[in-house]
Amino acid sequence: MSLSIQHLPELSRFQAVIDGHTCLIDYRLENNVMHVLHTLVPQEVGGRGIAAEMTRFALETASSHHWKVHPVCSYTVTYLKRHPEYTNVA
Repeated sequence: MSLSIQHLPELSRFQAVIDGHTCLIDYRLENNVMHVLHTLVPQEVGGRGIAAEMTRFALETASSHHWKVHPVCSYTVTYLKRHPEYTNVA
């Protein structure tokens, strides 16, 4: 699946609209640390790998900006455990 994911730094958010439903990752940036606070994929579009693709996009964005990532969101914690290729940002 290839999503059109937007990074909205003014809202501290990554988002994608799928079939009219807004999927999002909220974060807070402090001292070059992106605290991932919340991942939301509405039930109506769940089960398609949307959260995983959005999380990958967020982690790639953090890496490209040389930010560290502090996962507060349980989904992001689990994703990082399953994807050791992102230890450079964790």
